[in-house]
Order: sequence, then structure tokens, then C-alpha cells
Amino acid sequence: MDQPTRWIPYCGAAPVPAELWARWNLDPWLLLALTGVAIALWRLTRTPHEQRALLAAMALLLILFVSPFCALTSALFSARAVHHLALTAIVAPLLALALPVRRVPGGWAAWTGIHAATFWLWHAPPLYEAALSNDAIYWLMQASLTLTALALWRAARAAPVTGGVFALLATMVQMGLLGALLSFSGTALYAPHYIGPIAWGLSPIEDQNLAGLIMWVPGAGFYLVAALMLMARWFSQEQKAVAA
Repeated sequence: MDQPTRWIPYCGAAPVPAELWARWNLDPWLLLALTGVAIALWRLTRTPHEQRALLAAMALLLILFVSPFCALTSALFSARAVHHLALTAIVAPLLALALPVRRVPGGWAAWTGIHAATFWLWHAPPLYEAALSNDAIYWLMQASLTLTALALWRAARAAPVTGGVFALLATMVQMGLLGALLSFSGTALYAPHYIGPIAWGLSPIEDQNLAGLIMWVPGAGFYLVAALMLMARWFSQEQKAVAA
């Protein structure tokens, strides 16, 4: 294994366990941006349900980018997998619930493909390494993952039930496939995580395999549960229509 270059991602150098809880990210530009996003989206909410969804999404964004978890993603690729899943499978659907139901230009089929391509591209080792060595590319990665996921969830929510379910199940399959590839890989693919996992008791390949397992099982599970919820809601509506 080649000796990696010194990676200094946006969240800082990889921490060791003893220093993790001191590694809060209080970047004023980040805090200002999150505040601006929260205010702008709050003005679009109409119901207490939408407001609760928005507050939950913003709280999770604070955990992901402000808390010491941000620094942990510099050390562990498995933490990065949790980070990306939280953005795309929790934050994005919460934001979709906070916004009015509206058809997204392109529709569910286009956004299913666009989001899948975006997710896979950012997990290609050269692009991933670029994101962890340049702040502008890092934020491009975060923004593109979140926004394409938001478009997918909004499109699935506005689509007929068959389209929404297909979009979510297709995303589940591609997420599971990427996770399986990483889980069974015998080679550590991500240079920024060649050293960081060691302090946490993991080899680079163990960390990568764990990241794949996270994507494969709980990650894909988010989309399966969402698809089942869509189907259950549709069956409930059909039963009410028949009963009426």
C-alpha cells in the first residue's frame, strides 16, 4: 500500500479518539449558510407537520456538519457512509416533507437516474479524494448529493404510487449494489482513509467493508421502508374509497 499524501479535508485532519469531542466545527460561514437555509425554507412551510420536518432536518444537518461527527468522517470511511446516507435518506426526505407537494421537472424516472449517477460518481476514488482535498469540491459533493436526493424524494412523493415505489426500490437496489461491492472488496480504495481508521482499531479494508455494509443493509432499508409506506398509504386510500 502506497503511503498516502497528507489529506486535510474540510472537517479537518483525522482525529484520534481522545480528541474527538473537542472537534466541533464552528465555521461562521457554515453557520450563516445553515441559518439562511432554515429561514428561507421556514417561510415555505404551511403546517406544523411541515415545520417539524424542517426542524428535524436542520437539527440533523447540525449534527453532520457542526458536531464532532464531522471530524470523524475525516478518519473513517464508514462514518462518511453514515454521513452520506443521513443526507440522502433522512435529511432529503425530511426536507421533501417540509415543502409543498409539487411535481418536479423531469419526473421521478429522471431523478432516480440522476441521483444514482451522482451517488456512484462521488464514490469513485479519484473524485472522492478530490473532495477531501479541496473545500470547494467537498461542498459540491455535499450539495449535489443532497439536492439530487431532495429532487428524487419530492418527485417520488408527487408521482403516482407506482412511480414513487419504483423510484424508491430502484434507489434501494443501486445503494445495495454499491454497498455490496465495497463490503466484499479486498482492496482499500480510498487513500484519505489509509491511516485514520487505525487509531480507531480498524484496518483500512475493515473500515471500507463496514462502510459498504452500512450502505447495503440499513442504507437500502430506508428506501424499502419508504416504498412500503407509500404502498400502505395507497392501499388505505383505496379501501376508504371502496368503503365510501
